[in-house]
Amino acid sequence: MTFAARLVERAQRLGRRIALPEGGDPRVAEAAGILADRGVAEPVLVGADPARGTAGHGDGEPLSPLQRAVAMLKVGAVDGVVAGAVHTSADVIRAGLKGIGLRPGVRTLSSSFFMEVPGFRGGGPEVLTFTDAGVVPAPRPRQLAAIASEAVRVRRLVVGDEPRVAFLSYSTRGSAGGRSVEQVREGLERFRELCPGVVADGELQGDAALVPEVARVKCPGSPVAGGANVLVFPSLDAANIAYKLVQRLAGATALGPILQGLRAPVNDLSRGASVGDIVHVAAITALMAADRARRPPG
Repeated sequence: MTFAARLVERAQRLGRRIALPEGGDPRVAEAAGILADRGVAEPVLVGADPARGTAGHGDGEPLSPLQRAVAMLKVGAVDGVVAGAVHTSADVIRAGLKGIGLRPGVRTLSSSFFMEVPGFRGGGPEVLTFTDAGVVPAPRPRQLAAIASEAVRVRRLVVGDEPRVAFLSYSTRGSAGGRSVEQVREGLERFRELCPGVVADGELQGDAALVPEVARVKCPGSPVAGGANVLVFPSLDAANIAYKLVQRLAGATALGPILQGLRAPVNDLSRGASVGDIVHVAAITALMAADRARRPPG
């Protein structure tokens, strides 16, 4: 069973209501039908007007469909919001921050992509977390640590395995220097303070993070040892370029950007999202909503 199929199966048990404020887009309308027919979630189309569509409804327009969907989430009328097929990421992020805000203790909104990639470590397909590929352009060390911490939390909810975190760089364990390398090292140290029980290492080049044979040569004794499943990129440039290259050249399935740090789940889509992408991000949103329901209010 693929990762996407497992998401659907798990979401079917939860019965969550997911608002879709772009129902005038044919992809969203079709996805809503699939969500309902398969019992993945109860879709709530907000402001759907086939004659007018939702293009041009930025989050700044009073009572726009996106704002109304987030307002419904705030009062508990729905469990999550999925948008971005028409709206820009900036629209979706602003609506989430304005309407819901960050969870207590969270200072940085960030995002992750879940990348289902063909087997490359001697087994079947794997799911990797790429973070942050959608929000923070040039994260400082404190932000890198916070981004990684949120990525760990969301991965446990969505994938259900134990995160192994690699802080990526053009250097492996001192093989090169520079300001960027220093920031990655500091980010790792701060992350270890936030998440002392999580396996993590850095700074690592991509091959040392992902290939055990390379790790044995470049970073012997690394706790990650070439087995990373959470990749923390030093910048938005690096992460966004990497996810699109892996998606297009390796045939990976890319789901996201999944927004991290909000009080309730508001998730983004690429404007090139397929019907399947919308269904699967809605399933992820349902899983995140189930976690919110277990947490005390705050």
